Amino acid sequence: MTTTDRYSPRDGDAVLPLFSLKGRTAIVSGAGAGIGLAVADALAEAGANVAIWYNSNKKAVERAEAIGKKWGVKAAAYQVDVTSQKAVQEAVDKIVSEFNNRLDIFVANAGIPWTKGAILDAGEEGFDHYRRIIATDLDSVYFSAYAAGLHFRRQGTGSFIATASMSGHITNIPQLQTAYNSAKAAVIHFVKGIAVEWAGFARANSVSPGYIATEISAFMPKETKDIWKEKIPFHPPKVSDRAELMRCSREGLANELKGAYLYLASDAASYTTGTDIIVDGYISLSRSITGAT
Repeated sequence: MTTTDRYSPRDGDAVLPLFSLKGRTAIVSGAGAGIGLAVADALAEAGANVAIWYNSNKKAVERAEAIGKKWGVKAAAYQVDVTSQKAVQEAVDKIVSEFNNRLDIFVANAGIPWTKGAILDAGEEGFDHYRRIIATDLDSVYFSAYAAGLHFRRQGTGSFIATASMSGHITNIPQLQTAYNSAKAAVIHFVKGIAVEWAGFARANSVSPGYIATEISAFMPKETKDIWKEKIPFHPPKVSDRAELMRCSREGLANELKGAYLYLASDAASYTTGTDIIVDGYISLSRSITGAT
């Protein structure tokens, strides 16, 4: 199957070959570190040529080179302002021209956290921060989908994946981050909308990670993360000692998200569109399951 062929599902097809991305072109935004970098590495391992987008993390350049050498694919880093529609469109078109005139996968992963607490306590400083949250976490998804979608429609195939969050499904406690939660909820529903708009030529899905140990949550104090750990269910069910519970509990790893993104990017997900995959160790369900308040 060439990169221009669209997979036609058949009962009896072997499943593992469907996960191959050999010869395909992928763009991953917010990929200088953390989840985006892990996803770029996974797509490259599956055979895709990968364009890594970053904002200010210059280490992305050497990390892209390392991914290319590691997996024997073409990989390059591009500094892109994802809050600018013009910059996003120009970067996508440039990469398509440099990567075999193809775009098969776009992962809209760029995002920033809300760090100002309650909106009334944030005061006027919160207004600018709110606009940055919406511009980076939501507007960039729209701009990326538009730019990628034009190529998907031209080709008759493509997979768009947005990084949402479990915070788009719940209200997090104890941290107060209403603007972030709202943006991520909007991302989930936006992707469902474009899945309908693109029916027939491309798929669109989202992934909602839980608490993942990356730079985006580094600003959180240890006390807050300890409260998270009390709610994260990855510990023996009979642990009652708090110190032992803290030892057993953990945040997720970016590596544990690779499978979800690879599935959605690949032909294994040929019948999957308009969905959101929650990867959070069931913390978003923990209240109904454990009776926590």
